[in-house]
Amino acid sequence: MKVILLQDVKKQGKKGQVIEVSDGYGRNYLIKNGLAKLADAPSMNQLKAQKAAQQRQEAEELAEAKEIKAFIEKEDTVVEIKAKAGDGRLFGTIPSKQIAEELKKQYKIEIDRRKIQMEQNLSSLGYHNVEVKLFQDVFAKIKVHVVEI
Repeated sequence: MKVILLQDVKKQGKKGQVIEVSDGYGRNYLIKNGLAKLADAPSMNQLKAQKAAQQRQEAEELAEAKEIKAFIEKEDTVVEIKAKAGDGRLFGTIPSKQIAEELKKQYKIEIDRRKIQMEQNLSSLGYHNVEVKLFQDVFAKIKVHVVEI
Protein backbone atom coordinates (compact mmCIF):
# COMPACT_ATOMS: atom_id res chain seq x y z
CA MET A 1 0.00 0.00 0.00
CA LYS A 2 1.36 3.44 -0.94
CA VAL A 3 0.67 6.37 1.38
CA ILE A 4 1.59 10.06 1.47
CA LEU A 5 2.93 11.14 4.85
CA LEU A 6 1.17 14.15 6.35
CA GLN A 7 3.67 14.43 9.22
CA ASP A 8 7.17 13.15 9.94
CA VAL A 9 6.98 9.52 11.06
CA LYS A 10 9.95 8.05 12.89
CA LYS A 11 11.78 5.38 10.88
CA GLN A 12 9.37 5.82 7.94
CA GLY A 13 9.94 9.20 6.34
CA LYS A 14 9.40 12.92 6.27
CA LYS A 15 6.25 14.94 5.62
CA GLY A 16 5.24 14.87 1.94
CA GLN A 17 7.06 11.64 1.08
CA VAL A 18 5.33 8.77 -0.69
CA ILE A 19 6.24 5.49 0.97
CA GLU A 20 5.28 1.83 0.64
CA VAL A 21 3.95 0.24 3.84
CA SER A 22 2.03 -2.91 4.69
CA ASP A 23 -1.75 -2.72 4.37
CA GLY A 24 -2.44 -3.20 8.08
CA TYR A 25 0.13 -0.63 9.25
CA GLY A 26 -1.11 1.88 6.71
CA ARG A 27 -4.84 1.51 7.42
CA ASN A 28 -4.78 0.77 11.15
CA TYR A 29 -2.07 3.15 12.30
CA LEU A 30 -0.95 5.78 9.78
CA ILE A 31 -4.29 6.69 8.17
CA LYS A 32 -6.35 6.16 11.34
CA ASN A 33 -4.10 8.53 13.36
CA GLY A 34 -3.94 11.18 10.62
CA LEU A 35 -0.24 10.63 9.93
CA ALA A 36 -0.78 9.69 6.28
CA LYS A 37 -3.35 9.45 3.52
CA LEU A 38 -3.80 6.95 0.72
CA ALA A 39 -1.67 7.73 -2.34
CA ASP A 40 -4.37 7.68 -5.00
CA ALA A 41 -4.39 9.79 -8.21
CA PRO A 42 -6.07 12.93 -6.79
CA SER A 43 -3.80 12.90 -3.73
CA MET A 44 -0.69 12.53 -5.89
CA ASN A 45 -1.77 15.47 -8.10
CA GLN A 46 -2.38 17.59 -5.01
CA LEU A 47 1.06 16.65 -3.66
CA LYS A 48 2.73 17.61 -6.98
CA ALA A 49 0.93 20.96 -6.95
CA GLN A 50 2.01 21.63 -3.36
CA LYS A 51 5.64 20.80 -4.15
CA ALA A 52 5.60 23.06 -7.22
CA ALA A 53 4.14 25.93 -5.17
CA GLN A 54 6.76 25.38 -2.47
CA GLN A 55 9.57 25.46 -5.06
CA ARG A 56 8.21 28.73 -6.52
CA GLN A 57 8.06 30.23 -3.01
CA GLU A 58 11.65 29.18 -2.28
CA ALA A 59 12.83 30.60 -5.61
CA GLU A 60 11.20 33.96 -4.79
CA GLU A 61 12.77 34.00 -1.32
CA LEU A 62 16.18 33.16 -2.80
CA ALA A 63 15.90 35.98 -5.34
CA GLU A 64 14.89 38.43 -2.60
CA ALA A 65 17.80 37.30 -0.41
CA LYS A 66 20.24 37.85 -3.28
CA GLU A 67 18.86 41.37 -3.85
CA ILE A 68 19.28 42.21 -0.16
CA LYS A 69 22.82 40.77 -0.22
CA ALA A 70 23.75 42.94 -3.22
CA PHE A 71 22.41 46.06 -1.49
CA ILE A 72 24.06 45.30 1.87
CA GLU A 73 27.47 44.54 0.39
CA LYS A 74 27.73 47.78 -1.59
CA GLU A 75 30.66 49.93 -0.49
CA ASP A 76 28.51 52.76 0.88
CA THR A 77 26.17 50.62 3.02
CA VAL A 78 27.31 51.09 6.62
CA VAL A 79 25.06 50.72 9.64
CA GLU A 80 26.00 53.46 12.08
CA ILE A 81 25.24 52.83 15.74
CA LYS A 82 25.71 55.49 18.39
CA ALA A 83 26.59 54.29 21.86
CA LYS A 84 27.83 55.74 25.11
CA ALA A 85 31.54 55.31 25.63
CA GLY A 86 34.34 56.51 27.80
CA ASP A 87 38.10 56.35 27.18
CA GLY A 88 37.49 54.57 23.85
CA ARG A 89 35.48 51.72 25.42
CA LEU A 90 31.76 51.15 25.27
CA PHE A 91 29.54 51.13 28.34
CA GLY A 92 27.92 47.74 27.75
CA THR A 93 27.73 45.97 24.38
CA ILE A 94 25.78 46.14 21.14
CA PRO A 95 23.66 43.01 20.57
CA SER A 96 22.32 41.67 17.27
CA LYS A 97 18.87 43.05 18.10
CA GLN A 98 20.20 46.61 18.07
CA ILE A 99 21.98 46.02 14.75
CA ALA A 100 18.73 44.67 13.21
CA GLU A 101 16.78 47.68 14.49
CA GLU A 102 19.31 50.18 13.10
CA LEU A 103 19.39 48.36 9.75
CA LYS A 104 15.61 48.65 9.56
CA LYS A 105 15.65 52.30 10.65
CA GLN A 106 18.45 53.43 8.33
CA TYR A 107 17.90 51.30 5.20
CA LYS A 108 14.37 49.85 5.65
CA ILE A 109 15.73 46.31 5.43
CA GLU A 110 14.06 43.94 7.85
CA ILE A 111 16.28 41.09 9.05
CA ASP A 112 15.49 38.81 11.95
CA ARG A 113 17.98 39.33 14.78
CA ARG A 114 18.57 35.56 15.02
CA LYS A 115 19.96 35.57 11.48
CA ILE A 116 22.72 37.98 12.47
CA GLN A 117 25.58 35.68 13.38
CA MET A 118 27.91 37.04 16.02
CA GLU A 119 29.97 35.03 18.47
CA GLN A 120 29.93 37.94 20.92
CA ASN A 121 28.18 41.27 21.12
CA LEU A 122 30.16 44.25 19.79
CA SER A 123 32.09 45.83 22.63
CA SER A 124 34.41 48.35 20.99
CA LEU A 125 34.22 51.50 18.91
CA GLY A 126 35.04 51.47 15.21
CA TYR A 127 34.15 49.38 12.18
CA HIS A 128 33.05 45.76 12.46
CA ASN A 129 32.05 43.19 9.83
CA VAL A 130 29.04 41.14 10.92
CA GLU A 131 27.80 38.10 9.00
CA VAL A 132 24.08 37.67 8.25
CA LYS A 133 22.39 34.50 6.99
CA LEU A 134 19.75 35.69 4.53
CA PHE A 135 18.73 32.28 3.12
CA GLN A 136 20.01 28.69 3.22
CA ASP A 137 23.28 29.31 1.37
CA VAL A 138 23.15 33.11 1.06
CA PHE A 139 25.36 35.01 3.50
CA ALA A 140 26.15 38.72 3.55
CA LYS A 141 28.58 40.90 5.51
CA ILE A 142 27.17 44.03 7.12
CA LYS A 143 29.57 46.85 7.95
CA VAL A 144 28.72 48.23 11.36
CA HIS A 145 30.28 51.49 12.53
CA VAL A 146 30.05 52.02 16.29
CA VAL A 147 30.36 55.72 17.13
CA GLU A 148 30.66 57.45 20.51
CA ILE A 149 27.79 59.74 21.48
